[in-house]
Amino acid sequence: MIFVKTDDLKTGMRLARPVYNKNGVLLYERDSKLTYQGITSIKNFGLIGIFVLEPAEPVPPMTEDDIYFERFQTIYVFAIKEELDNILQTKRQAKMQSITANIIKNYGHLDRKIYFMQNLRSKEDYTYKHSLNVAMLCAMIAHTMNISVGEQLDTVTAAIVHDIGKLAAPKEVMMSDNWTDLEKGQIRAAEIAGFNIIEQTFAVTPNIKRICMQTQKNIESLEKGEDVDNSKMIIGARILSVAETFDTMTAMQIDKPPASEVAALKYLMQHPEYFDEKVVKALIDSVKILFAGVSIELNTGEKGLVLSENPANVLKPMILTYSDNKLIDLYSKEYDGKLEIVDIMKTMDNRHIVNRALMEKFGIKPQEKTYTGASPSMEEQPAGEDDTQDGETEGYVPGAV
Repeated sequence: MIFVKTDDLKTGMRLARPVYNKNGVLLYERDSKLTYQGITSIKNFGLIGIFVLEPAEPVPPMTEDDIYFERFQTIYVFAIKEELDNILQTKRQAKMQSITANIIKNYGHLDRKIYFMQNLRSKEDYTYKHSLNVAMLCAMIAHTMNISVGEQLDTVTAAIVHDIGKLAAPKEVMMSDNWTDLEKGQIRAAEIAGFNIIEQTFAVTPNIKRICMQTQKNIESLEKGEDVDNSKMIIGARILSVAETFDTMTAMQIDKPPASEVAALKYLMQHPEYFDEKVVKALIDSVKILFAGVSIELNTGEKGLVLSENPANVLKPMILTYSDNKLIDLYSKEYDGKLEIVDIMKTMDNRHIVNRALMEKFGIKPQEKTYTGASPSMEEQPAGEDDTQDGETEGYVPGAV
């Protein structure tokens, strides 16, 4: 699976991920071949790019976890858009408590890691989808850290609204591919105005604004290379800083391809003064980074396949090298300081098919993903969302065109 920018799409390419329209209706299923009309439609949607399969690559399996995750994103991104737009206009919240509660209900109580799939984004919906993903990550991290219910509610709410100021920035600026210094100044002014909107809307819960502002200051300090004293940063801001950065790096971007989860994790770990090590550990314990079946590149140039995760150190799993089928435990002292994973493979040309029976024969139990639970019902959606419009998400069946 590779990410291809919209301008580089060619007819005959096969979709690795389904494509939905702005109302959440499934338009193109996985493995669909792109036609000229399909490429035109994707351009009209304003998508930055899409994930496609390589010529010989089989369609990757989707577990019930994955289907549920994608459906949840499809439903709630529109709920968040409606609520953020409402807050901008009225400075009042309408469905925020319901949205926050359902994100926590679905992703703030998991007892296992999940594969955090990135959604397709356009310039117009980037902020809404980013806010949703960051909120979901915050819910998972907060649960893993076992923080109080109040802190979890404030953190997830802050994640949803932290970028609201960008929605008020001049549209022509936000749609630009390369910002000038003047445009960056306009966006910064809009972000500051956004904090004032957050303060008015959540006057009875001042920690929400505090979380947003501390996170913004922390990330700006890192970008500018400034020293920081984060001893007084509250836990919500520590969590939001990690979730915000992880999603920003791994999501599709306008000016560059998305970074892998491994690259994003290494970045977080390399800057402990900005990203709390306990929060980063909670992220590792919440999402799958190097799990069985992932193809990787080593610092020697060798490529291999992850056979099993390492609970003690996620960056040092058990792997199988492609060149000589050698089994290597990167956690072993034998390879300490000599071998390390540089990144996830950008191409799957050397992909191997996992023989689960053979792995079990040698005492390696293949890891399985499990189901999160029932699909989000209409009762689990934000208040007022029961009346779906024609063609929207009610009655959605994965795989239907």
